Amino acid sequence: MSLRQVDALPGPRQGTQAIHRAALLVRVIASRSRTGLRLTELVQHSRLERSTARRILKCLIDEGLVLQDGESRRYFLGPLVFELGLAAAPQFNLVDVCRLSLQRIAEKTGDTVFLTVRSGYDSVCIDRREGPFPIRTLTLDVGTRRPLGAGAGGIALLMLLPDEAVGNIVKANALRYGAYSNLNVPSLLRMVKRSRERGYAVNDVHITPGASSVGLPVVNRWGHPFAAISVGAIMSRMTEERQNEIAAVLRAEVRILEQTLREATQP
Repeated sequence: MSLRQVDALPGPRQGTQAIHRAALLVRVIASRSRTGLRLTELVQHSRLERSTARRILKCLIDEGLVLQDGESRRYFLGPLVFELGLAAAPQFNLVDVCRLSLQRIAEKTGDTVFLTVRSGYDSVCIDRREGPFPIRTLTLDVGTRRPLGAGAGGIALLMLLPDEAVGNIVKANALRYGAYSNLNVPSLLRMVKRSRERGYAVNDVHITPGASSVGLPVVNRWGHPFAAISVGAIMSRMTEERQNEIAAVLRAEVRILEQTLREATQP
């Protein structure tokens, strides 16, 4: 093997970078899993060179992680993602752990309850429970992926993080926020600040017109926020007094969950 051939081999740094870029593209596609994304949109959101994004996408398609619709040319998650999710499900039973708490919150508040987890710079809804109130705000489907900060669950996941970490996350997601009722970085940072002052996350402007939501983070045994529970309702039901009442219900259930999770993860 010649010296030139040795130099051409990808080093550890190059290999790691390729993995990071591939994972980034999969996350971006997952954020628009229903409508899919064109190559130009993927380039915009990932900030990768067009040729780099196309090369990685081709590999992801070959491996079954991504598929491209032949007519629209849009990219969607591939079948292997579903298969891997099924294989991983028994290892992550957070939905099972939280099920009774979500049901109690739905019954006490009468409204829709969402369980959200952090996934990199995104949040993903993994469960939902509907309360008995006849007018429901089904703003999130299970599996919906959003940039962190979009919605009360996303704000809750940000509010306990250091300012530097929040700044890095919102900077990375800046181009994506506009799709959520013209949400932008300054308005999101104001909502994070307000949520910290109140002690719970509130989203009453962006995402869904006429709806509002309240959320709280769930922290692991090291104090890191990894999940959030939020309650969504029509705006007329979300007076400040009722927001405080819902926050109290959430806080009681979050304490129970955090204790359960601590006991389950003790070494």
